[in-house]
Amino acid sequence: MDRMLRVNELLKRELGQGLERLVCGRVNGLVTITEVKTAPDLRSAIVFVSVYGKDESKQHAMRVLHQERTELQKLIARNVKLKFTPKLEFRLDEHLAQADHILQVLEQLEQQDKAHGSES
Repeated sequence: MDRMLRVNELLKRELGQGLERLVCGRVNGLVTITEVKTAPDLRSAIVFVSVYGKDESKQHAMRVLHQERTELQKLIARNVKLKFTPKLEFRLDEHLAQADHILQVLEQLEQQDKAHGSES
């Protein structure tokens, strides 16, 4: 397995555990880390986060994550042995929301097809 892939997966797991402790209960909605992309020099990492909920919940979750960024970085420094502790940048990952929307549209189309088929 590629070294950067292992680092990304390790950070993803540690951040997920950190979210449970630091963010759970402060955010209305389900917050999930979908991907971590660490820079090759290990000095920074982009953390892609999916928030299941309304737009206000997503914005609030991103604010909370930004507020807790230093605590999450400290958690990584304690639990993950790397040359550097990456500075975290959180970005909203809309892929799951888009996939959910596509599934809803497909279900609606299927229901319409069934309704038109029963009329014939």
